[in-house]
Amino acid sequence: MTEHEKLLAGMEYDYTDPEIQDMLRSARELRQAFNTEGSPVKRAELLREMLNSCGANVTVQQPLSILYGKHTSVGSDVFINGGCTLQDSARITIGDRVVIAPDVKLYCGEHAVDATQRWKRDANGALKLVTTTRPISIGSDVWIGGGVTVLPGVTIGSNVVVGAGAVVTHDVPDNCIAAGVPARVIRELPAISDVRSGCRER
Repeated sequence: MTEHEKLLAGMEYDYTDPEIQDMLRSARELRQAFNTEGSPVKRAELLREMLNSCGANVTVQQPLSILYGKHTSVGSDVFINGGCTLQDSARITIGDRVVIAPDVKLYCGEHAVDATQRWKRDANGALKLVTTTRPISIGSDVWIGGGVTVLPGVTIGSNVVVGAGAVVTHDVPDNCIAAGVPARVIRELPAISDVRSGCRER
């Protein structure tokens, strides 16, 4: 099993592995180009090159912080505002018609709670930080408010609103509003099919 395969499997992995370092370097170059590009057309091209997959009508405002890029998949009709961090050391999956407000943080990487397990010595005796990862999944028809933090392993369902400043530590079910630190469901929402059936054509 390669170090990258270990990473995606949620196992302890070697961050200094050449394949992983090449992926990080490529993402860093594309991210820097994206964040300094003035043309919306060229930004869209860079975004598609940077991500694993990217649907139609996707807008991502500058600046964007992203670690691997190729671990992130974005659906169609998605708006991601400026200052967001996609720490995609595991898979990040974002559905369709998702709105992500400024300064949202999606963190896939984590370390041991036990401080004695957080570092280990390699074959040369040097200390290395031990990191594991868990994926983040966001459904469709979701609005994530400004300054929200989503922690590793969280799944946010479809037709969900996450209130500004929330810290999402556990899964959020479909059809609800979640808010607070830690985030909890504070209200249920009508199923999206019920909402759409009542919408007027514009």
